[in-house]
Amino acid sequence: MSETERRAKFVHLAERRVANAIKQIRLIGNLSNKGNYSYTPKDAEKIVSALSREVRALKARFDDNGGDSEPEFKL
Repeated sequence: MSETERRAKFVHLAERRVANAIKQIRLIGNLSNKGNYSYTPKDAEKIVSALSREVRALKARFDDNGGDSEPEFKL
C-alpha cells in the first residue's frame, strides 16, 4: 500500500471514528439530566475520570506509540 493510500485510509477512518466518539460522549453527557436520571456526584466523577484516563492514553499512543489501557468501565 502506498503512502498516499495509507494517508487516505487514515483520514477516512479518523474522521469517522472521531465523529462517532464525539457523538457517544454527547450521549453520555445526556445522562447529566437529573429530570430523567438519578446519579451521585461519585458516579459522575467516575465517568469523567474514566473518559479522562482514556484521552490521556490516546494522547500517549500518538506521542510515543505506547499506553494501552483497560477498555472496561463499571460504576
